[in-house]
Amino acid sequence: MNVELITKGDLLEFKSDLLNEIKRIIHPGQANTKKWLKSVEVRKLLGISPGTLQNLRINGTLRFTRVGSIMYYKLEDINKILEGENK
Repeated sequence: MNVELITKGDLLEFKSDLLNEIKRIIHPGQANTKKWLKSVEVRKLLGISPGTLQNLRINGTLRFTRVGSIMYYKLEDINKILEGENK
């Protein structure tokens, strides 16, 4: 029976690699990247529920702009949240 130990450093490296992969997916060609995302896109990107997104808005973690009944979020703010998870 082989036993492999995973260190804290291994987990941090995995987290960093995962974040970089997400960024690569988000920014495939930089020029075509949207600057504003709708709620559905943000929830899908962050893997969160509508209630969690609402909490992020309420507590000021994630700024938004409302146009009519649609809420938009800056992609750079989403990236800051993703980078904050990496620290």
